[in-house]
Amino acid sequence: MFEAFDAVFLARLQFAFTVSFHFLFPAFTIGLASYLAVLNALWLWTKEERFLALFRYWVKIFALAFAMGVVSGIVMSYQFGTNWSVFSDKAGPVIGAPMAYEVLSAFFLEAGFLGIMLFGRDRVGPGLHMAATAMVAVGTFISAFWILSVNSWMHTPAGFEIDPETGQFLPTDFWQVIFNPSFPYRLAHTVTAAYLTTAFIVGGVGAWHLLRHRRRGEISTPANRTMFSMAMWMAAIVAPVQIFLGDLHGLNTLEHQPVKVMAMEGHYESHPDGAPLYLFGVPNDETQTLDYAVGIPKLSSLILKHDLNAPLDGLDTVPDEDQPPVAIVFWAFRIMVAIGFAMLGLGLWSLFARARGRLFDWPMLHRAAVLLGPSGLVAVLAGWVTTEVGRQPFTVYGLLRTADSAAPLDAPAVGASLLAFFVVYMAVFGAGTWYILRLMSHPPATGEPRLKDVATGPVRAAGRSPVSDAPKEE
Repeated sequence: MFEAFDAVFLARLQFAFTVSFHFLFPAFTIGLASYLAVLNALWLWTKEERFLALFRYWVKIFALAFAMGVVSGIVMSYQFGTNWSVFSDKAGPVIGAPMAYEVLSAFFLEAGFLGIMLFGRDRVGPGLHMAATAMVAVGTFISAFWILSVNSWMHTPAGFEIDPETGQFLPTDFWQVIFNPSFPYRLAHTVTAAYLTTAFIVGGVGAWHLLRHRRRGEISTPANRTMFSMAMWMAAIVAPVQIFLGDLHGLNTLEHQPVKVMAMEGHYESHPDGAPLYLFGVPNDETQTLDYAVGIPKLSSLILKHDLNAPLDGLDTVPDEDQPPVAIVFWAFRIMVAIGFAMLGLGLWSLFARARGRLFDWPMLHRAAVLLGPSGLVAVLAGWVTTEVGRQPFTVYGLLRTADSAAPLDAPAVGASLLAFFVVYMAVFGAGTWYILRLMSHPPATGEPRLKDVATGPVRAAGRSPVSDAPKEE
């Protein structure tokens, strides 16, 4: 069935499918964990019921998304030992330690305090419950720190030497490995994207219920108005920050991975007197041209070099075998940027509505918020595709090719596991996503039920023996 395909292509397709699916959940839960910590702190500070209702509403959704993120992430680690065992052998001495630290410092922190956050409000006291909620939020950030450090090292490797006999990457400076040249920019850009993703999902859910209340002639609840208002503050404040961080990340990429920027910009040809910014075009790798190009003269040089006449090299300076697939990178980058500016537009619109006292009474604004609710998930996927496909044809940029990183497996073996992953993911995570949407379909309200009632919760078994707990005879 898969004999006609290339095994490396199928391995890449499998990893792209699993990592894209997995990435959606951390992108949501990183921001949601911090949102829950803020809600819990506001509840303890003000004792206003709306914050507690929102905490109880979103903590159920967080529990489901967190569980699916963990399960989908574990699957990926196995692929390093199967489809990408050669990469693991060569790069393992460098990336093994950061990935182990991620498990020790982040996953243990999240898992250790998650149960207290979910079930412990009435059992451990408000102070410890708040601390546990904050630790879960910190754990999600630390997890992102280590994973993005490893990923950034693959883009801008530093602090290593190559063993001439085995071809393995051996660490020589741990701090250079961790804080490699693109890491600070990637960490800031990705974590901010996660916060924006959560804000737009929360805002979309809030807007959806505001529209439903309006259609039914009902008064929206304080919790629902608070949810929408907090999300719009995040959109108005963080969206412009994210665009600024994206620009810094782009300049860093131009310095260390110029070929990726050429693909993002659609620059097949070099521009010695200033490069245009192409808004639209159809990349053609065979003819090495951008067909039907529509651009603004010299604007790309102004953005990337801060000089209208600054020269920019094109892909005509790069051997064909070292060029990434331009069309994928070109379009994924434009999708990400377009969504970023749409987010900024909604944030500014919400400020205008707030100033006019119409934040909760403007149906067009609410419809736009619903439409952009999942936009953060699309944007992070588009950004991920831009950066990862733009790194091709290398796994470790400029040093280890993707074709030399794959395990010597046959196409049918890789294809069969890809098919199995697809079926299982659609069944398991499809059901989980459907249940999350079902939870979101009802509005948060005062008296929001807890995740599980304490009176009917788990029964303590530790420390009890059948003899001591047995009924005594009269």
